[in-house]
Amino acid sequence: MDGGTMSQEEINALLNNSGGADSGAGSASDVELLTDREKDSIGEISNISMGTAATTLFSLVNRKVDISTPVVGFATWSDICDSYERPCVFIRIAYTVGLDGSNILVLRENDVKIITDLMMGGDGTDLTGELGELHLSAISEAMNQMMGSAATSLSSMLNKVIDISPPTADLIDLQQTIDESSIDEFLGGTFVKISFRMEIGDLIDSEIMQLYPVSFAKEMCQSVTKNMEEDVKSTLGTKASEPASQPAAAAQPQPVPQPQAAPMMGQPMMGQPMMAPQMMGQPMMGMDMSQMYGQQVNVQPAQFQAFSGAMPAGYGPENIELIMDVPLEVTVELGRTSKSIKEILDFAPGTIIELNRIAGEPIDVLVNGKYVAKGEVVIIEESYGIRITEIIN
Repeated sequence: MDGGTMSQEEINALLNNSGGADSGAGSASDVELLTDREKDSIGEISNISMGTAATTLFSLVNRKVDISTPVVGFATWSDICDSYERPCVFIRIAYTVGLDGSNILVLRENDVKIITDLMMGGDGTDLTGELGELHLSAISEAMNQMMGSAATSLSSMLNKVIDISPPTADLIDLQQTIDESSIDEFLGGTFVKISFRMEIGDLIDSEIMQLYPVSFAKEMCQSVTKNMEEDVKSTLGTKASEPASQPAAAAQPQPVPQPQAAPMMGQPMMGQPMMAPQMMGQPMMGMDMSQMYGQQVNVQPAQFQAFSGAMPAGYGPENIELIMDVPLEVTVELGRTSKSIKEILDFAPGTIIELNRIAGEPIDVLVNGKYVAKGEVVIIEESYGIRITEIIN
């Protein structure tokens, strides 16, 4: 810089938030990847889709979920690595029907732990341990439901069926050297980055990102534009198909209505046909309704029998014999225990599960799920049985 004058390369670096002339040139070409109108369309699509997804996430974690208005821009793999210091989770969503392409949702590691803990009934504070397969499976299922509902909103917007494949989640350490094409091919070049601010109660307040291939973003914009044009043509076609007013009649001036005195009973208004007395809104003087309509109407007050509250003489107690042959399900419960999902996934033939009941302790007898008795196990020939030892009152 000489005398306060900046070079063109330095100006490009500042305008494009890059560190060199090459990066600045690349960013300058990015401006032509999407027009401002296409950026607005992508932002509106993402806003509606993520709004629907936030509603679905609320039902999964039972916490208030707020997602801010999206910010649409461009990025490269190095930009993503600079934005996220800790390991993060990349969730790939592929479209199988209606759209041809995929996008990637990027979440922070701790955010995934909080969401999965809430989904499993926790309070969202258990962040101990490493992020494992259980967390990835849970967040994949959450994203499957979230993006599934977002695809439904997208279907309404594009007026065609949109469907996705089950999302896949991977833990990526951006501080290590990674071949970005191994995650998805479009990450090797410049792609569309949509940033959101996500808040879940007082547990999460961080940025999430949605990454789109430029070609996929253009396809969605074209679909939206095409759908809007078809709606406009349909609306114009409907108006054009409506019969036009007769020009001659339309050109004639309409007479201005003048106030007139109310006509006398039985006298028609000027230019109106005579109405019979039966068609008038009010009965004629000295005539009741039955005479007006030419038929006799028998009107009398309703008569009701007095209610004494006493039980009829022939009424007796319920006959329980009527339900004696109704089958009920009897269940004998030897014991219970609770296991985490991880422990259940480790079950294998030969696994021993310890129950919460001491050997020799009476077992429970339930009828249609209701606890009614206690008993002890006996053997009847080659079958197990239960001897009732106590009836629960």
